[in-house]
Amino acid sequence: MAQTRVGIIGGSGIYEIEGLADPKWVEVDTPWGDPSDALLTGQLGGVDMVFLPRHGRGHVHSPTSVPYRANIDALKRLGVTDVISISACGSFREEMAPGDFVIIDQFIDRTFDREKSFFGPGCVAHVSVAHPTCPRLGSACLVAGRDAGIKVHDGGTYLAMEGPQFSTLAESRMYRDHWGADVIGMTNMPEAKLAREAELCYASVAMVTDYDSWHPDHGEVDVQDIITTLLGNADKARAMVARLPDILGAERQLCPHHCDRALDHAILTQPDRRDPKVLARLDAIAGRVLSA
Repeated sequence: MAQTRVGIIGGSGIYEIEGLADPKWVEVDTPWGDPSDALLTGQLGGVDMVFLPRHGRGHVHSPTSVPYRANIDALKRLGVTDVISISACGSFREEMAPGDFVIIDQFIDRTFDREKSFFGPGCVAHVSVAHPTCPRLGSACLVAGRDAGIKVHDGGTYLAMEGPQFSTLAESRMYRDHWGADVIGMTNMPEAKLAREAELCYASVAMVTDYDSWHPDHGEVDVQDIITTLLGNADKARAMVARLPDILGAERQLCPHHCDRALDHAILTQPDRRDPKVLARLDAIAGRVLSA
């Protein structure tokens, strides 16, 4: 039976996990370049944890420049089994108010300037992202958040925009009224797609900071207001994370939703036509199937 190792990707304002036993910042080399920062390892409630600040400590990466492939590869190399993404978002729904959390279950990907796959020429693969998050892991985050006294919404569609600017009013109205998005952010794509390619269970916890620009009573996004809400959300996120070890447990079963077997039938390039240089870069991501 495998051991649970939880990877937390912390968004804006969340740069470390408090209360870790044996904390250690470690550098991880990946074939995809350097991750956003060193990774903080340790144990929380008897469960192995790995924390990665998505934007780097001090917020040095924009949403576009975040090295998403290196981040996911680094987590996989450290033995992470479950990835929980924590990120700020704007809300398109009155009931999803600033300070609330949303457990994301769907995405609309509007990013256009990011590398979105580990695979390509030399080793082609197509994974399913029809259901891009892990229901088991999302449910654990829902329970942990509500146990911490947070108002958490169970399910929501996250529109991922390129950024770094916020939406125009016309875009905000279109995403809300015609596309059916519930929240908007800049960082969960291609992160969720890459986690699926890496056969990692992935859950997204979106922390609402504002109403984007559609709301008639709130006007355009105010960065100062976002930062104020963000600081409060960061405290809530830490309280949620502290409750996860008791829910997830130290011993891990196979994922009932097959996230950890996403590559079983995904690689199309025939073995004799696969590029050895490409395969070398995929050693952590796809080693399970490539070595079979």
